[in-house]
Amino acid sequence: MAKVIVVTSGKGGVGKTTTSASIAAGMALEGYKTVAIDFDVGLRNLDLVMGCERRVVYDLVSVVKGEASLRQALIRDKRVENLHILPASQTRDKEALDLEGVGRVVKELGTMGFDYVVCDSPAGIEKGAQLAMYYADEAIVVTNPEVSSVRDSDRILGLLDAKTQRAIEGREPIKTHLLVTRYSPARAASGEMLSVDDILELLGIELLGVIPESQAVLNASNQGAPVVLESETDAGGAYLDVVKRFVGEALPHRFLEPEKRGFFSRFFSPSPRSAFAG
Repeated sequence: MAKVIVVTSGKGGVGKTTTSASIAAGMALEGYKTVAIDFDVGLRNLDLVMGCERRVVYDLVSVVKGEASLRQALIRDKRVENLHILPASQTRDKEALDLEGVGRVVKELGTMGFDYVVCDSPAGIEKGAQLAMYYADEAIVVTNPEVSSVRDSDRILGLLDAKTQRAIEGREPIKTHLLVTRYSPARAASGEMLSVDDILELLGIELLGVIPESQAVLNASNQGAPVVLESETDAGGAYLDVVKRFVGEALPHRFLEPEKRGFFSRFFSPSPRSAFAG
């Protein structure tokens, strides 16, 4: 039976789609048959980040509405074996999805031999986000190190505790993991952003990883490739660490402390800029 992972947050623009793409691709790199589903009906960004936008014929809504089979809608990644994408519709309304239809899709994916189903949730706490998390077994809560993002993540934790199938049926709760994106240890140390310790104290969930501010994220997105495939970069390496921790490998956390820099590098090194999709 496939394990369902939802990548979620209350605030938009924190890196959910970037994270979904890299988690799914990283799982496939580790040998697990994985599918990433885009639940952001009407916007549809996951296919862009994964570089398959021109190959979209059918989508999640097409399958839920019975207009296409799941096999017709699934897109096999050309770079990573065992990786598939189920895109969102760009022309339908969010109301086109329903709980029963999404459940049928998730169940069928399990019968097709998938190990992991990664659900890329839309921002907010409305229907789309609740559909994305309803069947989840585990949740990766993505937050930026700022108060508004952390506050919205706390609201998502409340939904995960109350509005999912596991919660409604009184089963074992969804296991939650924290992923902090766009983190700069130096800025956290100077008080310009929340520290990881601050965030952990506020949310009280397990830290899965920290993704540093990085130009590599923008570069990868522009190329239509999950940044985890660029594992020699700081962000790509950080996402690969996250995947390995998720599947049980014990790895120390990186990017928590300011980098020690030489005297001249303080004046001549460029400042990193980043752009996270989702």
